[in-house]
Amino acid sequence: MGQTQGRGRQDREHKVAKSVKTIYVYVIEPEWRAKMGVAQPIGVQPLEIGQGLDADQWAAQEFGGANLGDSRLNERLVSSAQALGAMPGRTLSGARQGDWPAVKGYYRMIDKPEDSALNAQAILAPHRERTVQRMMGQSTVLCIQDGTDLNYNQLDQCIGLGVLSKNQTGAKTRGLHLHSTFVVSTEGLPLGLLQAQFSAPEPKSETDTRAPKSVPIEEKKTFAWIEGLRMCVELDKRLPDTRQICVMDREADFFELFDEQRKTGKVDLLVRSNHDRVVKDDDKAVHLFKSVRQSPICGEMVIQVQRQSTRTKKSKQQAKPGHVQRSATVVLRYKEIELRPGAYQKDKAPIKLTVVHVQETTQPKDDEPVEWFLLTTCDVSSPEQAQQILRWYCLRWRIEDWHRVLKSGCKIEKLQHKTAERLKRTIAINLVVAWRIMLLTLLGRECPQLAAEVLFSDLEIQVLIASSKKN
Repeated sequence: MGQTQGRGRQDREHKVAKSVKTIYVYVIEPEWRAKMGVAQPIGVQPLEIGQGLDADQWAAQEFGGANLGDSRLNERLVSSAQALGAMPGRTLSGARQGDWPAVKGYYRMIDKPEDSALNAQAILAPHRERTVQRMMGQSTVLCIQDGTDLNYNQLDQCIGLGVLSKNQTGAKTRGLHLHSTFVVSTEGLPLGLLQAQFSAPEPKSETDTRAPKSVPIEEKKTFAWIEGLRMCVELDKRLPDTRQICVMDREADFFELFDEQRKTGKVDLLVRSNHDRVVKDDDKAVHLFKSVRQSPICGEMVIQVQRQSTRTKKSKQQAKPGHVQRSATVVLRYKEIELRPGAYQKDKAPIKLTVVHVQETTQPKDDEPVEWFLLTTCDVSSPEQAQQILRWYCLRWRIEDWHRVLKSGCKIEKLQHKTAERLKRTIAINLVVAWRIMLLTLLGRECPQLAAEVLFSDLEIQVLIASSKKN
């Protein structure tokens, strides 16, 4: 269950002179409930999407019961999350508004040693369990994976950061990489966070002369996508009535991922293609993109192309053109293909997939036309199923919106901590805060008839009413 503090019964002076002992608990009588007349515990029950999100209870629901090694730390975590959730984007000292004992307690909490029970995964564990319960109430869920870089180049003295990029002059951008699995319903409502993996990337060593194909997949950055898929497969036992679809962008287009899915087949994949591979078509070797473009059109749809902010060129980052949100009319094609292994994996058999081709019919003003090649293990045998695949992939932008809330709303890149471990613990709390903000926003849009009392306290409702009446 954990370890003792090493104090002993008579340690009134807190000298901690005794040895630390590990505590184990064994079941003496497996049938003790029946013999003592105690009812069997009720299993984990499904949750409604908006259940337990009101201002007074949400932090206790999403963080309560975390195994941090001390009940006082659990209480401090809940109260700190409550304060940060009330004033997102503020530091805890600002959110606490002068409650210095609470501020000091919070910083003592996140400053625990790296090997302590209090880490980012322990902080997120209760929220992950609630996310699984929300997934139980859905027939199909989309488990969206993506990564984002967190730039902390301004923290010159911070210990434990990695190198995100390096320009031609050798200047390095330091920070952390966050790879997450974010779950949404097929209507686009966020159900929560299943996984958050932090890493501090390091440049390849000059002494490592191995060719990329000889490096084991476990040592590559792309292994994070496989780990996310394995976690969803493990959850399949607890979600017998819920279908999971893993949705991923072009970075996840590699053979090992599809080979991993083939081992169990329990969780489907939907990945945007990045490589114009040579595939087998009518016993001929042809390029994937050309082959699919020549297949017949099966339908037409109108989709919303999400806006993208313009990024100006700076000394350590490249410029990125932006575009406004717009509607695009696209045509659909779909075709079965065989994904062949690379030259370094000739012992593997080809994998049968379906590719759904999405192509915009007109040239938009000041923007590139949409063209996507979506690889999926889902069954696509009709135009309606192809349209469904496209609708699911369009919801991939939910994780991009969540990243924007994290960085612009919660301002996690403005944090000032002296170690990466402190950063991870604070970010972990903000991951859940950002999810709640996003869900409240989307619930207001998707369910305008929802009673305000479900999500807001009486005082918050009064403030909102007063604010809405101001000229």
